[in-house]
Amino acid sequence: MTKQRTPANYYAESGLDRAAHLRDPEDWFERLIEAGAARIVPVWRSKHLIDGLEGDHTKTGVAAIMERPGGNPQAIYFSAEEARTLIAHTGERVFLGEREQVAYVAVDLSELDERDLPAPITDRGVFADLRMVGPVLERADGAIFAYARGMLTWHRRHLFCGLCGSPTKTRAAGHVRSCTNEACGTSHFPRTDPAVIMLVTDGDRALLGRQAVWPPGMHSTLAGFVEPGETLEDAVAREVHEEAGVRVENVRYHSSQPWPFPSSIMLGFHAEAVTTEIATNDSELESAAWFERDWLKENDGVDGFRMPRLDSIARRLIEDWLAGEVD
Repeated sequence: MTKQRTPANYYAESGLDRAAHLRDPEDWFERLIEAGAARIVPVWRSKHLIDGLEGDHTKTGVAAIMERPGGNPQAIYFSAEEARTLIAHTGERVFLGEREQVAYVAVDLSELDERDLPAPITDRGVFADLRMVGPVLERADGAIFAYARGMLTWHRRHLFCGLCGSPTKTRAAGHVRSCTNEACGTSHFPRTDPAVIMLVTDGDRALLGRQAVWPPGMHSTLAGFVEPGETLEDAVAREVHEEAGVRVENVRYHSSQPWPFPSSIMLGFHAEAVTTEIATNDSELESAAWFERDWLKENDGVDGFRMPRLDSIARRLIEDWLAGEVD
């Protein structure tokens, strides 16, 4: 039995009412700008505008940011009035929703070279990867940025119709792309790829693995994409066996997390091992091992060993188990 957890996973609660009824007018963006009750979310090549970053912290990551005395990175939005100077530079625009009667709109500036970014942008902050700053932002800001990133990534990847190859155009305030070929006319909707991610346990031991491309010493839970015709529980069992050779039972849902890097929804589970002998698939994992609960509590960050990133559901799965939140 899994107990209720608070707060939600990172990137999961934006506080926005998605207000689908406001997406229909073709001139929705101009109306919002004229009304003035809008906050603009600038996105440049999948990065977000952040104030309070200094030096090279956008490259060294969240650990360096958190260790810097007085560090307080803030998400940057633009008012409707400020956005007037940016409109000429924007590509896709997506209505994200409303919060406290203020509309939030993502705008894509990716077509600009970095040196050509307008002064209203460069004077306010620097563009940083959400994965580097997510854990130090306000939770709602991180969720809004993740939503904006996911939507604009989808637009960039669906400029042409997947059925006939013709160009597509944006409709419904950025939530639909329609084929411009009248003989086709297919409507395309934002996609999210479901992936299962699971902590497998054997009593007081947890199964963690690592991929060669991860930072040195980092270990995490196992994960993989759901295949067509497969239940989530079957996907959990299949992925664990494929990656580590372990059979599982008692698969229990934990929680989910938007993960737009680039377009996934992570579906978190706990499962119990039926077999414990590990046989890793070299194409999936560099290594895998069983780790004692007490050892994990004492050794994160010791001698090069690292648990998953702070903003990941993998970290949440492990920490809830370590804290006894999962029976």
